[in-house]
Amino acid sequence: MRNRSPNVLGVFAASLAAVLAMPVWAQSSDSAAPASDFTWSANVSLVSQYRYRGMMQTNNEPAVQGGFDLAHASGFYIGNWNSSISWLDDSDPDVSSTLEMDFYGGYRGTLWQDLTFDVGALHYYYPGSFPAGYTSPDTTELYLGLGYGPITAKYSHSLTNLFGVPDSKNSQYYDVSGKFETGVWGLVLNAHVGYQKVRNLDDGSYTDWSLGVSKDWGQGFSTSLAYIDTNADRDVYTNTKGKYVGRSTALLTLSKSF
Repeated sequence: MRNRSPNVLGVFAASLAAVLAMPVWAQSSDSAAPASDFTWSANVSLVSQYRYRGMMQTNNEPAVQGGFDLAHASGFYIGNWNSSISWLDDSDPDVSSTLEMDFYGGYRGTLWQDLTFDVGALHYYYPGSFPAGYTSPDTTELYLGLGYGPITAKYSHSLTNLFGVPDSKNSQYYDVSGKFETGVWGLVLNAHVGYQKVRNLDDGSYTDWSLGVSKDWGQGFSTSLAYIDTNADRDVYTNTKGKYVGRSTALLTLSKSF
């Protein structure tokens, strides 16, 4: 494949090395200075495959993922999240892009008692090589989320074309998710349903849903297993390799947070 983007494992190896160095820095800093209003966090994951809004992003192959967040005590935050991908190559053999980089920032807080909010902007960036006339997959969305107890509802609105779909500006995604303590072996039940409205793409809109469990093992390690499915139109969402990208699947995730 020509003009590949930078080696994904190399990117994450360098990122992980930086993350592992952070606790040492934080410990020495805490002894010399008062506590900061800023909080750093990071995460690294290995997933059996990458699914986003129910859709295949790595053609049923494993993916490496990770990111960083910087939050302020006031509620403002910024962050970056990254993943290996293949969906752009899978949808067009003339495209070369193997990395997704997400950049986001926003503000979160409490409206009343257990009612919380989260508002911000998210930019999806796909470095790589694209043929002339190809609609850029880079996408910018604004989002607004409301949470109450274990339930979260979120609305996302695209300010650009949506992931390379021509003339799809102002597409929307509606998402309702829940996390429920089961009281059994420390397992958490995770449920989700979402609706992707794609502007000006016939039969392009669809619903996705998932149901699964997760467990925190301590020391920042966690695992999750989920069933994911969609009702996306097979004729619209079949890639050039003949795979229906909205098919049902089981997804296993192994994560480490710092």
